[in-house]
Amino acid sequence: MMNCDKAVIGVDVGSGSARAGVFDADGNLLAHASRKITLYRDSGDRAEQSSREIWLAVCHCVREAVVTSGVSPLAIAGMGFDATCSLVVLGAGGEPLPVGESEAPERNIIVWMDHRATAQAERINATQHPVLRYVGGRISPEMETPKLAWLKEQRPEIYNGAWQFFDLADFLTWRATGDLARSVCTVTCKWTYLAHEQRWDPDYFRAIGLHDLADDDFARIGQRIVEPGTPCGQGLTEEAATAMGLPVGTSVAAGLIDAHAGGIGTVGVSGGATRSLGYVFGTSSCTMTSTREPVFVPGVWGPYYSAMVPGLWLNEGGQSAAGAAIDLLLALHPAAPEAREQAKLTGVSLPVWLADRALEAVSDASYAVELANGLHIVPEFLGNRAPFADPDARAVIVGLGMEQDLKSLISLYIAGICGIGYGLRQILGVQSERGIKTENIVISGGAGQHPLVRQLLADACGLPVLSTRSQEPVLLGAAILGTVAGGLAPSVGDAMANMVVADTRYEPSSDVSELHVRRYEAWILLQQTAKAIRQA
Repeated sequence: MMNCDKAVIGVDVGSGSARAGVFDADGNLLAHASRKITLYRDSGDRAEQSSREIWLAVCHCVREAVVTSGVSPLAIAGMGFDATCSLVVLGAGGEPLPVGESEAPERNIIVWMDHRATAQAERINATQHPVLRYVGGRISPEMETPKLAWLKEQRPEIYNGAWQFFDLADFLTWRATGDLARSVCTVTCKWTYLAHEQRWDPDYFRAIGLHDLADDDFARIGQRIVEPGTPCGQGLTEEAATAMGLPVGTSVAAGLIDAHAGGIGTVGVSGGATRSLGYVFGTSSCTMTSTREPVFVPGVWGPYYSAMVPGLWLNEGGQSAAGAAIDLLLALHPAAPEAREQAKLTGVSLPVWLADRALEAVSDASYAVELANGLHIVPEFLGNRAPFADPDARAVIVGLGMEQDLKSLISLYIAGICGIGYGLRQILGVQSERGIKTENIVISGGAGQHPLVRQLLADACGLPVLSTRSQEPVLLGAAILGTVAGGLAPSVGDAMANMVVADTRYEPSSDVSELHVRRYEAWILLQQTAKAIRQA
């Protein structure tokens, strides 16, 4: 066994896998493990998962990570969970209930990316209820109350038979401890809980057709709301402890949405959370901006009180498709199969292989933008999350020729990354207009790990991009919660200050700043034109 007095565990459940990491008290990753989870994709915009499969995957990863780390299970002071903001539906006795047409009980999660509730979201937005001020003015079909409204209307027998509706992170803490407490993060950001007033708004639920939840005093969606990092129950139950290979009673923290865990694991660098924008670039992208006072930004979710860093207000933006948009974009090119085989031979993903090839073609990473000359992409394949909250927006690609070689595939990749960067620049701009000043961008997420991507984002936005020492900042964010629950740090802020360390700073290049200004102007024009055509 490794000689480590105290360690903590962070668990992250994303769209395609569950992961667990063991960290020491200073934030150093000792070991990690992962296991793929099934994402059921049906026609149109349906996406479902299994809470049972996810729980088994989590237990497997925790056990494997602890064994690999060499740390004694007795040294684990606490653990924290983060997960996608997906809706888990459980019936009597905690049994899963089917949420779609398959009638398969194991498919009991409506995944965050599922847009089946678009019509319900539009009806909710038409009410112009005051609660919507705290979601940027318009609720998204990614959020839970539209999904609940869909379930009540389309599957009333499932809705009425449900014992609990959980956000996925809250399901995990319940499954681990038996505690029904919900995290301020999940219910404030995705369920319209008013954290600054410490209450649900019954009038909102009655206005949107979910009056039964209000009449039942919100027993099915959360009556005890606690801040992230708060210890849940009496720690791990005997059943959960056995499954994970940990002692009964190991402290478990109230969790976070995965993007918010990435924020916790990054924004503590460079002067603190209020000076940095946390940018989580994974399958989707999220922007996390903390302020001391509430700032209302149309089209940007929030302001949410204590939803990420306790005591601070949070504005959350980003896009529903980011890394996934790049993957889809590349799949459209005829040279993609050949490039994918080349990438496989070198043991890297296709985007990483293309980024490496792009760096070989230029003398400086910033000049890679010139490889995309004449090619412009607005990568809104799954709508615009911010700043327009427009689920019907779609991607635009302009400048394609007849080329079918690897060189043109690299150009397409570079243009796609720049398009992601211009979407980030647009969010920064609307926030700046409302008085939120950002000094730098702190990046996390698998799609944003390559140095070329970070440099292109810095150049596209005109702001420094910072990376942190941890190669797993989302797992670190979850582990920080375990540090607090386990008594190794008095607060999330203190744990962040100790465990989050800056690594590399990518400065925007003045050599290409004017080029990016012109490309950004073209990007805005294309975005506006696409909307005008759609509305014609």
